[in-house]
Amino acid sequence: MIGQSAWSFVDHISSLKFENAFNPYSDEDADHDLPGAAATRRDNLRKVIDASLETGVDSMWIARDLGYRGGRRTGLALTDEMHLQAYAAMMGVDELSRSTGGPALSERTARVVWDTLSAVNRKVFLWNVFPLHPHDAGAPMSNRTHKRSERYATRFLMEWLVDTLRPRQLVAIGRDAQSALTELGFEAACVRHPSYGGQSEFIEGISRLYSLPVKRSKSLQQIPLF
Repeated sequence: MIGQSAWSFVDHISSLKFENAFNPYSDEDADHDLPGAAATRRDNLRKVIDASLETGVDSMWIARDLGYRGGRRTGLALTDEMHLQAYAAMMGVDELSRSTGGPALSERTARVVWDTLSAVNRKVFLWNVFPLHPHDAGAPMSNRTHKRSERYATRFLMEWLVDTLRPRQLVAIGRDAQSALTELGFEAACVRHPSYGGQSEFIEGISRLYSLPVKRSKSLQQIPLF
């Protein structure tokens, strides 16, 4: 059973093991990670949860799985290395740290999400239905859809977050995330996932949910696919 602290939550997620799934809170990548990378990612997640517990959050945005350019490297859902400090500023924490060497990588989905979050201007906790990085066998730098068994095996983490953080609403990022959440018994509003040409619909969907002026962004429409 998870206790009432971020430390306990992070300990539980760190202990998870699945075939062809990278756990950024316990696994390390010899080709990309700095020494102690898993500890850095655990610390990032703990800081965000601690801040959420202290001040509360308006809502939770929930996507499907961690991606290899984003959460695999940062330990934070829908957040690439280019937006670590934006997340720190939103949650009021001192700093969130990189765990990898070399140039910081960007992820298109994270860029769209964080551009939109700046307009929402509320504290939003970001998560995934399956909170690890599932990949194809023999291809660690790929993304695969998590299995139903993996979804159910990690449901207790979602339950803890919803019960403990008590967000005003859950927002599913994409139909896959919404279907998975519904199957697990969570009711969530749904917006289009910003990938594959969906960024304008994503922005419009979030704008409706948060009663914002709907503005189409040419710069977002021109973000390249990764």
